[in-house]
Amino acid sequence: MGDISVYTGLFMAALLAATIVPMQSEAVLVALLVGGDYPVLALLAVASCGNILGAALNWWLGRWIERFRHRSWFPASEYRLNQSQRWYRRYGKWSLLLSWAPVIGDPLTVVAGVMREPFPIFLLIAGSAKILRYLVLAGITLGWLA
Repeated sequence: MGDISVYTGLFMAALLAATIVPMQSEAVLVALLVGGDYPVLALLAVASCGNILGAALNWWLGRWIERFRHRSWFPASEYRLNQSQRWYRRYGKWSLLLSWAPVIGDPLTVVAGVMREPFPIFLLIAGSAKILRYLVLAGITLGWLA
């Protein structure tokens, strides 16, 4: 039963870290990798799935919430939303390669939804970036990249 709770905790940390909730999944993953009690591939798969699902939720949120942009409670100012949309139009889908990055990655996945990036393309690019980030983190932690 302990394994299930460990994997569930890692999944939830990774999922929340990919949303607008302030959370760090890297620390959880590194601690589990250093502990050496769980298969590396399983940890990477669980963290990646959670993080990709969180990004997909952001994309969906962007698709849904943009229709409320003129409401007083909307979370971004008109100026910030327009600025983000201009930036996304300029750099396009390839900017999703930065979806793993702190601070800019999560809002970028929301903007991709607002900009109606096709979901399969979004999933391929953002998912690849997120998986690669965890692979590099594991490689550094376990000395594969030394």
